Amino acid sequence: MDAFEKLEKVGEGTYGKVYRAREKATGKIVALKKTRLHEDDEGVPPTTLREVSILRMLSRDPHVVRLLDVKQGQNKEGKTVLYLVFEYMDTDLKKFIRSFRQTGEIIPAKTVKSLMYQLCKGVAFCHGHGILHRYFSFPFHFNVRPETKILGLARAFTLPIKKYTHEILTLWYRAPEVLLGSTHYSTAVDMWSVGCIFAELVTKQALFPGDSELQQLLHIFRLLGTPNEEIWPGVSALVNWHEYPQWNPQSLSSAVPNLDENGLDLLSQMLQYEPSKRISGKKAMEHPYFDDVDKNRL
Repeated sequence: MDAFEKLEKVGEGTYGKVYRAREKATGKIVALKKTRLHEDDEGVPPTTLREVSILRMLSRDPHVVRLLDVKQGQNKEGKTVLYLVFEYMDTDLKKFIRSFRQTGEIIPAKTVKSLMYQLCKGVAFCHGHGILHRYFSFPFHFNVRPETKILGLARAFTLPIKKYTHEILTLWYRAPEVLLGSTHYSTAVDMWSVGCIFAELVTKQALFPGDSELQQLLHIFRLLGTPNEEIWPGVSALVNWHEYPQWNPQSLSSAVPNLDENGLDLLSQMLQYEPSKRISGKKAMEHPYFDDVDKNRL
């Protein structure tokens, strides 16, 4: 790792630390992700190698943050350490929205539409290659020109997908089937998250800002109505299902004003209770909401 100079730590999570770093030979700024391996592992575990191969494959898409290189080394204890070298992006969605919130400006509708199209395109690419993103908190990373990139944990999946730990998905963007303890879910969980992000770009506020799994569900039920077997067959059989307060669905326009009719229609298709009825990333790209987007440039 002598080839890189660490400039600052920009993040830390379950999977390791992320640094902004400079490649000494070229001066290029990169994001360096130091991956912790389990103490009892000798060498690099097969699961890690598999994830690296997935990231390499996804790097072919312009809407996924590129994995530039993988470096292997040892720490002071002699354990194997893996450094993933990614392209560095200047900012993320959280900072982007905060900048508009501070000035009191709305994010221009044209910008929202461009970002959402690119996000749907990136998600469709992942899903088309059997990859579930499953880590939507603030997945947008930008350079100076608003250019959407997806960054986070990706897992290959087979259908139906087995349950992942709840902690992986950030609470505000977590799909109701995950909150209710479904043991099998798939690409629809990503599309729910995309819908939540869509609303947040328009309003500059989280759509469902719960502080616990129960509160998260109640936020969702208050806006979309409390689901039942007629709306969502099988919902009452999910392990976390209880008798919840009964709310009637509200108009999405009450929660997301300033979004036009086509936008509200697309959002409603992303926020369908029954996962099989949720719009896919590929279908979302064909929605009339994006008719006036210059798709050849995105």
